[in-house]
Amino acid sequence: MSDLLFFFEVTLAGLGSGALLSLTALAFVLIYKATRVINLAVGEMLMLGGYLFFAFAAGLGLPAWAAIPLAIAGGGLVGAVVERGLIRPMLGESPIAVFMVTIGLGSILVGLVELIWGTDPRALPAFMGNTPIFIGEAYVSRKIAIAFAVAAVVIAVFLVLFRYWRGGVALRATATDQAAAYSCGINVPGVFSLAWVIGCGTAAGAGVLLGSIGGISPAMGVFGLSALVVVIVGGLDSVAGALVGGLVIGLIEAWAGTYLGGEFKLVTTFGLLLVALMIRPYGLFGTTEIERL
Repeated sequence: MSDLLFFFEVTLAGLGSGALLSLTALAFVLIYKATRVINLAVGEMLMLGGYLFFAFAAGLGLPAWAAIPLAIAGGGLVGAVVERGLIRPMLGESPIAVFMVTIGLGSILVGLVELIWGTDPRALPAFMGNTPIFIGEAYVSRKIAIAFAVAAVVIAVFLVLFRYWRGGVALRATATDQAAAYSCGINVPGVFSLAWVIGCGTAAGAGVLLGSIGGISPAMGVFGLSALVVVIVGGLDSVAGALVGGLVIGLIEAWAGTYLGGEFKLVTTFGLLLVALMIRPYGLFGTTEIERL
């Protein structure tokens, strides 16, 4: 195998991983865009989605076409309960207090998963097939290719919905000015709930895709940390930033892990984060906020 072909295959794998990062980052963006809450439990919601799929597919014997929507709906339901029971009562409190609530939520979800399914890693029932895909002479895993395609379609759909769907317009209006949104008759608490339902459902779907590639375990929520880097680099309130940032981080991690060693993946990722914060604190596509004192 030539060096150029090997590099191309590593790049394809990085794009697949980056697409999953973009999809997970989208869950961060959806919630922050509407509620200004940084949900640090997105990684654990991703983990929960993988385990819910495992419960429906392996535990109940449901086919993948039924288990996947149920896992996504389960993640959305958890998001609705969390928003109504934990986040909404915290409105008006300091951002750091709400931030700490999401950290506690992540720990609770990990504890519940370990209590119900144990701590051992598990493999999800195969539903994507194992036939390799070739682009020219370059090999790419079928699972990674499917994950990339699904993530790309989902993000494209969200971009269209935010621009033309009534709910997407309401979400953008609420994110811009909550008081003005109230005055225009928008149900702001309803928008908050919608953002949490869609965001947590999206994270659960990403967990199914990620789990189908590498299996599931209570520790897979750490994937959310890389997704958090994505949204900070791309912009906390930018869907396009989540897409671009995810692909960039995915490529950098793939190249660093292959040519420098696996231990350098996180070093390069968080090194990029520091550089991005120094150059563009609000992210590549984030909205710059100017406060008058």
